[in-house]
Amino acid sequence: MKLLRTLSIKTMALTLGLFSSITFAGTITYKVDKQEYEGYYVSPGEDAPLVILLHDWDGLTDYEIQRSDMLMKQGYAVFAADLFGKGVRPIKDQDKKQHTGELYADREKLRNLIKAAVTTAKAQGADVNNAVMAGYCFGGAGVLEYARSGANLKGFVTFHGGLSTPVGQNYKNTKAGILVFHGSADSAISLQDLATLGTELEQNNVPHELISYGGAPHAFTVFGSDRYRPQADKLSWQRFLTYLQETTSK
Repeated sequence: MKLLRTLSIKTMALTLGLFSSITFAGTITYKVDKQEYEGYYVSPGEDAPLVILLHDWDGLTDYEIQRSDMLMKQGYAVFAADLFGKGVRPIKDQDKKQHTGELYADREKLRNLIKAAVTTAKAQGADVNNAVMAGYCFGGAGVLEYARSGANLKGFVTFHGGLSTPVGQNYKNTKAGILVFHGSADSAISLQDLATLGTELEQNNVPHELISYGGAPHAFTVFGSDRYRPQADKLSWQRFLTYLQETTSK
């Protein structure tokens, strides 16, 4: 999949039927340590709660843009971050492993990239003091990384994301609750990994909710994939929207 080209405000508004209220929809180019990155920002209007969205291992693609637009229809501003770099959207698994592996090996860089996404969202006028971070697969692992950093957000949500805690890290500085959506049939991330995370969060007094869906494999929310599970996707999305209502203010 390729990142959608920037759409004019009017075109996107007409597409979504929100011309009277939408303020912006399109790609945002920003720099981190002199390298260009290209995120996607959409907002239904001023003072909308913000969702920072982190992509999976193939980079920021149409999938995250679709999810962003779905959230915008529900009244949320969304900044979908780019963690790989402008134009870096790996297709082959080998390349995907390379890009994610580099960031797993350099956690400080990963945190800085996520922080830069939050800063860029703020520069667009988004309310970063009324924000939740969510991520898919690799992005889910990024969400937990940022939660452990002590970031001052209102919540952290991961969909079929990596759950392990790197050696030397913990959740003692986490400032908000964590919501995890997991597939019980995930062959990459086990139910034991989910239980281990739950134990860590409990030991550190971090509010959390861990939801597992029977029969759902890894990447169960990805539209069009052979791993897509409509029921698990529907239920997790509904709970996500409720969680946003519970943790942010409109």
